Amino acid sequence: MRRYAAAAATLAITAPFASAHAGGEPYAAPGALPEMAPATLPARYAAAHREIGRAHATAERVRDAGRARALAGFLRPGRRFLSFDARGDGRVVEVLGDLERADRVAVVVPGADGNLVNFDSPKWAGGGARALADQARRAAPGVRLAVVAWLGYASPSTRGPVVLTAGRADDGARELRRLVAGIHAVNARAKVGLLCHSYGSVVCGRAAPDLPVDEIALFGSPGTTAGSAAGLRTAARVWAGRSEGDWMTYVPKVRALGIGFGRDPVSPAFGAVRFDAGTGPHSGYLRAGSTALRNLTLIALGRDAEVRRG
Repeated sequence: MRRYAAAAATLAITAPFASAHAGGEPYAAPGALPEMAPATLPARYAAAHREIGRAHATAERVRDAGRARALAGFLRPGRRFLSFDARGDGRVVEVLGDLERADRVAVVVPGADGNLVNFDSPKWAGGGARALADQARRAAPGVRLAVVAWLGYASPSTRGPVVLTAGRADDGARELRRLVAGIHAVNARAKVGLLCHSYGSVVCGRAAPDLPVDEIALFGSPGTTAGSAAGLRTAARVWAGRSEGDWMTYVPKVRALGIGFGRDPVSPAFGAVRFDAGTGPHSGYLRAGSTALRNLTLIALGRDAEVRRG
């Protein structure tokens, strides 16, 4: 991730991006999934499970050991996935909790370098979502919160220049808007919050205009391409936090010729509500026991008055 800081500081990277499967793509395209609706949700979970099983068999056949281990974990009983695509670095969307009956839904949107192999790591979407769900159960056992770990876009590599532009974020924004529409199709009354880390905050910023969500939390953000919270054109409450140990502090918040992401979301001029994100590193916001996790969980639960301001 430190390559990202250096890249943004210089606004140029020369390291080439190499595919994880330069010799050819061994993984098959996924089949069509049922549209999200209460009646089709079990079938969708089952279809995604079958895709994961098929990809796991391929990983073992081609001796893709890291991915085989990760996918074996995905196949553990009780895990439920809304979608899965093993091609490239992979895309995967997991649900923790009862999406259909939830009072609130929190969507964890990860940043750069996300992939299937690191998905369950505590600093990535799956592991971070699990920490959030655990914290919520302890803090508010009576609240029905579903957490969605959303690696639903082609997360950019910090080893190439694409991470300095909004191209992947625009693609991700379309998929994120589709997810939110699906959540409302499954559960029209649930309040929805987006928890957006690093490059994921660019995705959320591009998706935000008129998106039917109630909270947007930006943390470890390089910017959103909007000049202010009002510029996101959202009715949601917009939060921003950065930990004291986050190297993103030193990345220039500029945007020119389509490079960079503009004004710092934690700056007073941006106009977001600041929350205390603690002292941890860029990768530690959703780490169990952290100040950032506590406050992000309260945001996800809609307990805004209890969030410690930054």
